[in-house]
Amino acid sequence: MKIAISGKGGVGKTTFAANLAFWLSEHKTHVLAVDADPDSSLGTVLGFSDNILQDLKPIVDMKDLIEERMGGSGAFYPLNPKVDDILNDYSITRGTIRFFRMGNIKGGGTSCYCKENSFLHALVNSLILGEEDTVILDMGAGIEQLTRGTAQGVDILIIITEASTVSIHTVQVIQKLAFELGIKKVFVVGNKIRNSKEEHFLKNQILPEALLGIIPFSEDLLDMSVDTGHPNLPYGTPGFYLENIFKKIVEEGR
Repeated sequence: MKIAISGKGGVGKTTFAANLAFWLSEHKTHVLAVDADPDSSLGTVLGFSDNILQDLKPIVDMKDLIEERMGGSGAFYPLNPKVDDILNDYSITRGTIRFFRMGNIKGGGTSCYCKENSFLHALVNSLILGEEDTVILDMGAGIEQLTRGTAQGVDILIIITEASTVSIHTVQVIQKLAFELGIKKVFVVGNKIRNSKEEHFLKNQILPEALLGIIPFSEDLLDMSVDTGHPNLPYGTPGFYLENIFKKIVEEGR
């Protein structure tokens, strides 16, 4: 199963992705957790130490590796570089969870990132279409890493949102992009919901068939996003809501 997770920055998608990885691991599933958001801290929330993570640069920042696979520093480069072996060489493992720090698609600016982006697209293609383990792809506010071909290999896209107009706008943008790419199963999870007013707001903005579940605000979940990692699902109220959502994801992803 291939699961992509997106949403506006700060909505809790990385904590959600880590908890989904923990839950699947507890249910005897081998998971590849991919950090494709330059602003996220998936490795930390998964419980990997700072000493390990500081030596694990995002693949997109490994200029020598990219130059090697893309045929040097010339203007011409292959559209399908060899990337199949990169996962094994640059991932780290904790139990049945493997972690891979990919990095995000580069935006426009003073430098051209065509070569890096082509390399990352080939890497995502390998992860989505060639990887046998369950893949959780923790992305940024968009889904630029996915092309039309790789998007069709995604079983389910989960968009995490808060009960705010700005966050809902991000949901709508991602839904539109997903539709254009041909992703068939796109769902929304409401997070950090503090009261019935926020829940009512969210349900008015999201179609019932698209809303996979709502997670109430939890200090335990908030701590996971800033602490050094918790290698299991939180107990009590947040764990109950998360587990119900995770079960639905597995059902929908089949």
